[in-house]
Amino acid sequence: VAFPGRQKDLVPVDDIPLTWNKAYERIRGAFIVLKWYEVYDFLEFVKTSASRGLALDSEAFAKACNQVLEEEMSGYRIVGNQVVPIISPEEIAAIDKALSTGPDTGPVQTHLQRAMELLADRQNPDYRNSIKESISAVEAACQEATNDKSATLSDALKKLKAASGLHPALETAFQKLYAYTSDAGGIRHALKEGSTLTLSDAKFMIVVSSAFVNLLRSKLSVP
Repeated sequence: VAFPGRQKDLVPVDDIPLTWNKAYERIRGAFIVLKWYEVYDFLEFVKTSASRGLALDSEAFAKACNQVLEEEMSGYRIVGNQVVPIISPEEIAAIDKALSTGPDTGPVQTHLQRAMELLADRQNPDYRNSIKESISAVEAACQEATNDKSATLSDALKKLKAASGLHPALETAFQKLYAYTSDAGGIRHALKEGSTLTLSDAKFMIVVSSAFVNLLRSKLSVP
């Protein structure tokens, strides 16, 4: 048993304290010496554990943490199971809704969760692949909507425009976003020299992709 990323502190399971007071002392002693980014790793660990059935209200935990993070003017918030660089409450709501709708193991959730993980890496954030995962979530949502797992995003959007009344301007917007991810910094192809992708690019893409997934599911009345 150890904090995430601190395998050097591994403790045998049979050495775990059996009473809450002793367990609390052990956890507190380890927590107060964590590096700043390891504190966020710990929050992610607790949030993920709660989501998997730990006797803790996952959403209440995230809400309480975000309130404290806001009060302390931290640059991070909990979104899904990740601690990510600060975004607005409206953007957090859009991402949370996209992550919580549909099967937990579905391709849309898988791509969005991976995009969040790559964005949330506080030591080595990978903006390029985060953007790639975000647009892949849109593609997966469109494939689900058209019941065509092999359709490209471009083809699926054309089908959706005809079948669900997707506004032509919105179709065009995402066609262009798809083209952007195929070109900017070599996101979907070989990495180009001098890539200038930033946190702002990655945050924009995951928020707009989540919003599109939510819109599409709403139009198609997906639970």
